Parts: sequence; C-alpha cells; structure tokens
Amino acid sequence: RVEVVDLRAFGLGRHRTVDDTPYGGGAGMVIRADVAVAALEAVLPADEVILLSPAGRPFTQGQAEELAGKGHLVLLCGRYEGFDARVEAFVTRTLSVGDYVLMGGEVAALAVLEATARLVPGVIGDPESHRQDSFVRGLLDYPQYTRPPEFRGLRVPEVLLSGNHREVDRFRRREALRRTLTLRPDLLSGARIGPLEALWLAEMDREG
Repeated sequence: RVEVVDLRAFGLGRHRTVDDTPYGGGAGMVIRADVAVAALEAVLPADEVILLSPAGRPFTQGQAEELAGKGHLVLLCGRYEGFDARVEAFVTRTLSVGDYVLMGGEVAALAVLEATARLVPGVIGDPESHRQDSFVRGLLDYPQYTRPPEFRGLRVPEVLLSGNHREVDRFRRREALRRTLTLRPDLLSGARIGPLEALWLAEMDREG
C-alpha cells in the first residue's frame, strides 16, 4: 500500500507555510525541520526513513532488493533548496538516483518505489522475470527479440529460433556480457562472472 503525505497538512499559520529563507543568506527556500519532522512522526514507526537527495548514495538494484524485504518505508521528497539539514538526524539513509538535479524528489521517489515494489512477492505475475533482470548479476540484461523473425532486413539470431535451450542460454549469457562491456563497462568490476564468462570477456577485449 502506498500513501502520500502532504507537508502542507503540517504547515504553519493560516497559509500552511512549510519553508523559509536560508540562514546565512542565499537564493531559494528551505523546508523547515519542524514541519518535516511533524509529518514524519505522523507515519512512524518505519523500518527505513529515506531522504532523496543528489548528495545521497547511488541507488542500485542491490539496494532495491534490500528494501523490498522491509515492511514500512518512508520516502522524503524535497523541494526548493531541500530540507533543513537537521532533518537528516531522523533519516536512516540518503539515496540519489543520479548526478543531476530535479525540481523535487518526487520523481526520484517513484523510481525507488517502482524498483523496490516490483521485487515484493505477488507484485509481478512471474517471479522468474525479475530474476533475469539487468543488474541481478551485476550485468546488463541480454537483448530481447519477438515476432516477426525478420523485420526490414534485420533478423532474429538463428540460435534463438533453434529450440536448443542450452545454446540459447549460452548465447544470452555471452550477449549480456558483450552488452555490458559495450554500454556499461564500469559494471564489470563488481559483476559475478564465472570462468567461462571471463574467457569470453578476454576474447571480446581482443576483438576490440
């Protein structure tokens, strides 16, 4: 179950104010600690209180798997110049979805929510599908194909039409490795790679 909490419900005064100018000067507005913590305490206890911020640790598939095992998560979405830094005393972890700045934390929270929720049993009809996802072994997923077998001169690899499941699995493992090497070589240092895949990787390096 997902519940949205409006900070303005905990705002101050007739105008339900949630922010103020920063101490020390500077542009923008800062969300007040008293307002943010009042909203937070209204939904506690929680297994995790997560602040979405560009300053956080990069959100990964591994963290999604960890969070999927938790019962109650609270995601704090900032706006303007973010939260008063004292809010961090009430946070269990700070996460970032990338090295860029959004107008607010809502989009980042949705990314964390979807990546985590789809791992909860019963959310996806076939649990095998997410066991084959990109990043599960630290590699990108292999390329997928469906009908028609040929489209504008582009053919589906013959091995996928062969019915030989062993060769299909071998092809997919190799292509996942090739795709990762080409698009995200930074992932390889932390990937779970077996001896055969290490041999394939060496061959691909030699091929350039």
